[in-house]
Amino acid sequence: MAPPSSRRSGFSKKAQFSLFTGYLLAGAGALLGFGLLLLSLWQPSAFAPLRGLAGDVVAPAGEATAAARSGRNDLFGGISGYFRAGSQNAALREEVELARIRLGEAEAIKAENRRLKALLAMREGEAKPVATARLVGSTASSGRRLAFLGVGRSDGVAPGMPVVSERGVIGRVLETGRISSRVLLLTDSESVLPVRRARDDVVAFAEGRGDGLLRVRLVNLGINPLKVGDLMVTSGAGGYYRPGVAVAIITETTADGGIARLVAEPSATNYVAVEPVFQPAAVAALRDPRVPLDNTQVPAAETAAAPGDGEGR
Repeated sequence: MAPPSSRRSGFSKKAQFSLFTGYLLAGAGALLGFGLLLLSLWQPSAFAPLRGLAGDVVAPAGEATAAARSGRNDLFGGISGYFRAGSQNAALREEVELARIRLGEAEAIKAENRRLKALLAMREGEAKPVATARLVGSTASSGRRLAFLGVGRSDGVAPGMPVVSERGVIGRVLETGRISSRVLLLTDSESVLPVRRARDDVVAFAEGRGDGLLRVRLVNLGINPLKVGDLMVTSGAGGYYRPGVAVAIITETTADGGIARLVAEPSATNYVAVEPVFQPAAVAALRDPRVPLDNTQVPAAETAAAPGDGEGR
């Protein structure tokens, strides 16, 4: 005969006591929980020590979990960064190039503002310019060194007028149109400019060589007093240029003078000022001795020192 499918607990005292004890413990736990709930609502701070103790117990496990999570993120981040390094480097290089370009543009604007301020200061100086214009262009080859300006007769520009930048002499006006002019640069093979050493009265002529340099020839031959690094300025002889304007710096000495480089390089000049002739009466007298000087006295040495029309042929 098969045993019954279920047995009643009533036939076992032990089972009955176990069941009763379970119910009793469940009820006591429920009452204890309800009491703790009421206590937490009435006095929340009463469980602060217990919460602190619980936090201390689970803190090591939390730190271990956080460390594992951080290590996993670092690992995946390193792997993804390795595969994205090429594109990121390319983007960074592009940003650096753009930054360099912007920096170069800012430096160019700063330099141009500095040149314009210098020209403005020249306008306020002793010789008021006839016109200020951009140096449009210059010849790149051959022995002739000419430049072009965007101002002409309509702006008051006339042949023979000096052309200077904020650094020094560029040349003088050779021909004029109504709205343009052609400038004979100092380095032209037909240009001759009376100069002197800035720190004393050593006089000479600065002749263009056609190769971007000047040949400085002393007026008084003998022991050459020039040294490398000497600054040559306009002497005022001939009456075209006002005296004391920077011209060139000696880079090499020769038996009769030296070789010099320009202070105001035309290729690096943007804006120039056209000044009036320094002593127009003296220049007119040099061209035609019959023209009166209008009480303007020109030293005989300076008059003799100016070949032809003063500066340039």
